[in-house]
Amino acid sequence: MDMAARGSLALWLCLPLAVVAFTQPQDTEFTFLLPAGRQECFFQAAMHNNSMEVEYQVIGGAGMDVDFTLVSPRGVMLVTEFRKSDGVHTVEPTEDGDYMMCFDNSFSTISEKLIFFELIFDSQPGEEDTDSWSEMVAPEEMLDIKLEDIKEAIEAMKTRLEKSIQMQTVLRAFEARDRNLQETNLQRVDFWSAVNLSVLVTVAFLQLYMLKSLFDDKRKVRT
Repeated sequence: MDMAARGSLALWLCLPLAVVAFTQPQDTEFTFLLPAGRQECFFQAAMHNNSMEVEYQVIGGAGMDVDFTLVSPRGVMLVTEFRKSDGVHTVEPTEDGDYMMCFDNSFSTISEKLIFFELIFDSQPGEEDTDSWSEMVAPEEMLDIKLEDIKEAIEAMKTRLEKSIQMQTVLRAFEARDRNLQETNLQRVDFWSAVNLSVLVTVAFLQLYMLKSLFDDKRKVRT
């Protein structure tokens, strides 16, 4: 998984609070490492009357959980979640201004968390460019071609491709979380297997030693 931000993303790490600023209202996905006892906030600019979807997943770290808050540009607390491993939230319609998303790992004193989140924007109908295709071609040049049908077909294809990309991104995040969990379980299995093997070898040597001592004692008594 790409660990770098996609889109225009600036990240500042400072103690005890880190702030990240997005400058363009476009679809963005980001993966970052949240240290133990830390909180990081992200600001995303949004335009009026749009739809914004926020999805996050904890894909690494003990407990696989984090606190999440979403605050509107007017300071209204829209979402507050505690010790969750994932979440999907939609804001519709959006307001002009910067939305703040905070991930809090201050409840953990040891374990850091690997977090993936994605922002998806959808414009509401009635945008200024809805008739841009029609303006490019004069009515007498259309002949038998229905420009509106072509435009709708292309827009539908574009929407389906974008949804496919989003689903693949989410599936990659799930795969990364499952892989991290499996690797953690494998380490635990290897550790306890080594402990059990050590115990078995120790018990075997003790049994041999006791049997040898028992036979040696019997020989001494007979002599």
